[in-house]
Amino acid sequence: MPDLSAAPRATLALYGGGADEALVALLAGLLPHPGAPIEVLTTASTANPARTAASYARSWEARGCPNVGHLEVDETHPADAPATLARLRRAALVFISGGNQERLTQFLLGTEFLAVLRERCRADEGFILAGTSAGAAGLAEFMLVEGRGWRSLLPGGVAVVPGLGLLPGVVLDQHFAERHRYPRLLHAVLAHPTCLGLGLSEETGLLLRPGQPAEVFGDEVVFAFDAATAQYISLVGPGPRQPVSGHGLTTHLLVAGQRLDLATRRVVG
Repeated sequence: MPDLSAAPRATLALYGGGADEALVALLAGLLPHPGAPIEVLTTASTANPARTAASYARSWEARGCPNVGHLEVDETHPADAPATLARLRRAALVFISGGNQERLTQFLLGTEFLAVLRERCRADEGFILAGTSAGAAGLAEFMLVEGRGWRSLLPGGVAVVPGLGLLPGVVLDQHFAERHRYPRLLHAVLAHPTCLGLGLSEETGLLLRPGQPAEVFGDEVVFAFDAATAQYISLVGPGPRQPVSGHGLTTHLLVAGQRLDLATRRVVG
């Protein structure tokens, strides 16, 4: 099991997608003051990212938070542009919108932007980083980019790739219950048993405060799959259509107010 004791000192909010109004309200309440600078990072979005950023800005402005900017990092806006880095260093909250999580790694891995973001997460207790849907999945050490239905339990049925690594020791999936993603996350943790698998249902998330267990918020369920306890794992069956197999995994279904210690992988409180 990896050492998760060196958890981020920033506050992280991870959301499973769907309607984001409850998340926006939660984040507004976490800001040090209403005028603290918020930046919406739309790298994962492919369809009109400016409209996405403007929609979130209106939601925060309606809650008395007027200082909302748009961090554009994409094909025509490099991550390491000096103005972009300056705004990243200044932000009290960086919010990562949904879309395609592979775009996050495509445009951010290996950049100074990501190095600054990692350092702020590691050391800045006043910083808040939040992501919804793909924006949450991309923050973990690993993320899932392929796998549908029962076929994702077949050998080669999932694709697990490195994420941004801001939440070590975790593989994260989103829209979890609604899109029936249990098989693919279970396959992922069998293939990477040192990682904790977290499945976030829609309108549901995890809040990670410095030095505290992760707390569930929202209307539905967060699933946690731990294969470090497994007595048996088989990823290759006797035939090409033989599914993967595992015995003795630990599973938690967590609802609002319940807490999970990511270092020990135990439900607490």
